[in-house]
Amino acid sequence: MTPINSADRKRILILAIGLFFLFSLLIAQFFRIQIIEEAHWNKEAKKQHFFTIKEPFVRGTFYSNTTIRKGHPEIPQRFVIEVEKFHLYIDPQSIPKRHTKAIAAYLLTKLDLSIDEQLLFRKQFYRKSRSRKLAMWLDHQTRDLIMDWWLPFAKKEKIPRNALFFVSDYQRSYPFGKLLGQVLHAVQDIKDEKTGQSIPTGGLELYFNRYLQGKPGKRLLMRSPRNEFETGEIIAYPENGADIYLTINHHLQAIAEEEVAKGVKKSKAKAGWAVMIEPYTGEILALAQYPFFYPPDYQDYFNNKELIEHTRLKAILDANEPGSIMKPFTIAVALKANEELRKRGEKPIFSPTDKIATSNGRFPGRSKLLPDTHLHYFLNLNMAIQKSSNIYVARLVEAIVARLGKDWYRAALQDSFGFGLKTNIELPAESIGILPLPGKKHANGTFEWSASTPYSLAMGHNVQTTSLQMARACCVFVNGGYLVQPTLVRKIVKTQADGSIKVLLDNTTAERRAKFPKVMNDAMTSLIVNGMKYTTKTGGTGTRASIWGYTEGGKSGTANKVISGGYSPTLFCSSFVGFAPASKAAFVLLVAMDEPEYGYIPGVGKNHMGGTCSGPVFKEIATRALDYLGIPPDDPHGYPRGDPRYDPDKADWLPETRKLQEMYDSWNNGNKKASTH
Repeated sequence: MTPINSADRKRILILAIGLFFLFSLLIAQFFRIQIIEEAHWNKEAKKQHFFTIKEPFVRGTFYSNTTIRKGHPEIPQRFVIEVEKFHLYIDPQSIPKRHTKAIAAYLLTKLDLSIDEQLLFRKQFYRKSRSRKLAMWLDHQTRDLIMDWWLPFAKKEKIPRNALFFVSDYQRSYPFGKLLGQVLHAVQDIKDEKTGQSIPTGGLELYFNRYLQGKPGKRLLMRSPRNEFETGEIIAYPENGADIYLTINHHLQAIAEEEVAKGVKKSKAKAGWAVMIEPYTGEILALAQYPFFYPPDYQDYFNNKELIEHTRLKAILDANEPGSIMKPFTIAVALKANEELRKRGEKPIFSPTDKIATSNGRFPGRSKLLPDTHLHYFLNLNMAIQKSSNIYVARLVEAIVARLGKDWYRAALQDSFGFGLKTNIELPAESIGILPLPGKKHANGTFEWSASTPYSLAMGHNVQTTSLQMARACCVFVNGGYLVQPTLVRKIVKTQADGSIKVLLDNTTAERRAKFPKVMNDAMTSLIVNGMKYTTKTGGTGTRASIWGYTEGGKSGTANKVISGGYSPTLFCSSFVGFAPASKAAFVLLVAMDEPEYGYIPGVGKNHMGGTCSGPVFKEIATRALDYLGIPPDDPHGYPRGDPRYDPDKADWLPETRKLQEMYDSWNNGNKKASTH
């Protein structure tokens, strides 16, 4: 055996050390990969064999108020529903190139795509990706049709079955179509890619988005010819959104929408809307508008400058001059002024039965005489509401400002009725309206409040209110003097993972109603309600709003629209606000017609007047609503002449109306001189 010399030993040693070093590096690398970076490489390995998809959640829904009919069982009725649909995906890298054309060609025969969409569709097959979306919102039938073809095809051509797969999702659907469209609004078809959340376009969908949102889960799938999509394991369960129980009833909403549409078409108006509110709780029972907005077709509306106007909820967003429906509130402030002066030990400014001179319309700060539609020499409170006198209410305000000041007058309008304040209804972008503020300037540098402002405010000009503000204010009269908080929500409820129910918000409690401030006493509100009952009787401005068989009260309003800084002589926003039954109102209802056709209708009157175009719509909605609510007629003799049930001596408020007319005639007929006040 040849001995190993020192040079060989050295080389062997170096080789051994080198091998040991390399082995050590191998061990170190093994340790790093298997121990230190285990999680990372496990993740990378799983990427090659597994992938995760989002497990969809169900977005919260909106329920109708089906508790409103006493004695009827509550049957849940949804305004929107979530329908399970499917998105079609492919794994381009798992599909052999020789099969792409055949697969694409077949799928295109089952999908309704435009030419541009078809070009984009074909390109997806050549992307370097493991997941490409081909089509969205496919129904069960289309999914099953594609899968019935795909599975045999994939098996025959030895293509992984999950090279084509479907991901389930939920799409918003509207079973009532346009019903409540402007209030609900819509969600966009394409959801947020990162969160899986729907993107609202406005309305309740936007305002309550944080409640309606859920949390997507995760499903683990294997990339294998032997593994089917349906066997994927759910590794994180989805969390559904909360459900919102609205105050709006779908039957009342349908009635209001139908009658508003009829009214708009009959009066040839630009648009129309109605607000129905429960006067004791502030719950909104209906909120209708025409022309309608169809949430499923939201893209057509938002891509059209003319149609987009129909997506705006005008009763909340548009503030207009109210016109004569402001007059009962002016009189109410005068009654409150009396109360304030009595507390101070001073003489009140007027009595409801006072014979106040109303033939002279000259007021401080006004260059022109303030007119009434007809000449009245003397009026009292009831006559003033019945005849809708501008001069009467202006005389009251003249005395209020002289005795208590303009700041007191403005504060009474705001604090008692909420004018100039948001109602805080649960909808985005509510208008605050305009209630002039002494000392504040307009953008052009002129003061909001001038010497003539109080008289303008008295008759509903130089002030802007939303229809909801006005309907809410009217509730004060019929509920005994409480300023209610309007709401669209009864409850918000979330179903927990274990099936238990968690109430997130409850607006049905007595504690909530107890917080409503008392702003008028019962004696004052009774005077105003009685005065408003004359409006719908003979001699009043709203006779076309009379509800046969029921008692009611109300007030009409006709306000010129402000166009380019001035009042238009032919464009009006005309309205009627009222309540029924008068003694215990089931609702306060305001109807507005925007820009009804200007002109005179023989045998009817001026088409653009609130009593003519909005009053009849009030009547129809109220009549159908009272019947639906099961409220029995409280005026069995209150029917038109010629009806066998009619009795002028027993019908509600007809004897009082005759007496008032007799008093009016004795004050105003004959050769009387105009008062110079």
